[in-house]
Amino acid sequence: MSSQVSRSVLMIVAPRDFRDEEFLEPYGILTSASVEVTVASTTTEKATGMFGAEVTPSVTIGEVEAEDYDAVLFIGGRGSSVFFEDPEAHRIARQAVEQGKILGAICIAPATLARAGVLKGRKATCFSSVSGELKEGGAEFSGAMVQRDGLILTATGPEAADEFGRSVLAMLGEQ
Repeated sequence: MSSQVSRSVLMIVAPRDFRDEEFLEPYGILTSASVEVTVASTTTEKATGMFGAEVTPSVTIGEVEAEDYDAVLFIGGRGSSVFFEDPEAHRIARQAVEQGKILGAICIAPATLARAGVLKGRKATCFSSVSGELKEGGAEFSGAMVQRDGLILTATGPEAADEFGRSVLAMLGEQ
C-alpha cells in the first residue's frame, strides 16, 4: 500500500466539454488509493465537463514534463479533440512512452495518441467514431472496452471509465 502513496498521475482535460465520468471516476479511484493527481489543460481557468462537472487545472500542458509523473492520462469527451493537433499534447505523449511511463487515453482521446505517433504497432481501442484515426496511426484497433498494450492503456468511453481507472491503479501497483 505505501508504494502507491508516492505515485503521481497527470490527468489532461479539455478546457470545455470533457466527459464528466471519464474524469470523475478514475480521479476518485486514484485519489481514494492515495495517488497524487495533477490536472492539466490548455489553461488554468476552470474546465467544464459536458454535463457540468468542474475542475480547476493546476498546470497548463505547456508546463508539463512527463518525467514528473508515473502516469499520464488523456480524458475524453467531445472537447478533447482540442488536443488532436496540439504539439504540446503530442510532446507529452511521446515523452511518456520514451520515459517508460504509463500512458492512458479514453473515448476519443486515443486519437491524440495516434496522431502523436505512439500507437504504431500497438493494440488500442477508442470510441468508435475515431477508430479510423487509430488505424491511420498504425494501431491495431481491438474494439475492447479497455485495451492494454504494455504501458499504454486505452478505453472506449464513459461505460469504461471505472475499469479504466482501476486498470491505471493496477498498473501503478506493478511499477
